[in-house]
Amino acid sequence: MLLVLLGLGFQLLAVVCWVLIFGHAFQRSLGTGVMVLLIPIYNVVYAFTQFEHRRKGLILAGAIGGLVLAVVLRTAGHALLPRA
Repeated sequence: MLLVLLGLGFQLLAVVCWVLIFGHAFQRSLGTGVMVLLIPIYNVVYAFTQFEHRRKGLILAGAIGGLVLAVVLRTAGHALLPRA
């Protein structure tokens, strides 16, 4: 259960970081924002190539690393839960 909650925390961190990236894309232009929102691989490409922020490294680490850790921890946590 603890792993699931820890995974949810990392997932929340990833969502907050992605919201910052999406906000930057929509400020740039509506078309860019819609592309970042709707095309799954383009949001990663945009984040690495065009996203500009003074804490870019931390935001990218939180977005991508948080998402990966969330998936791993939640999967492991659900696998370890006792079956009824």
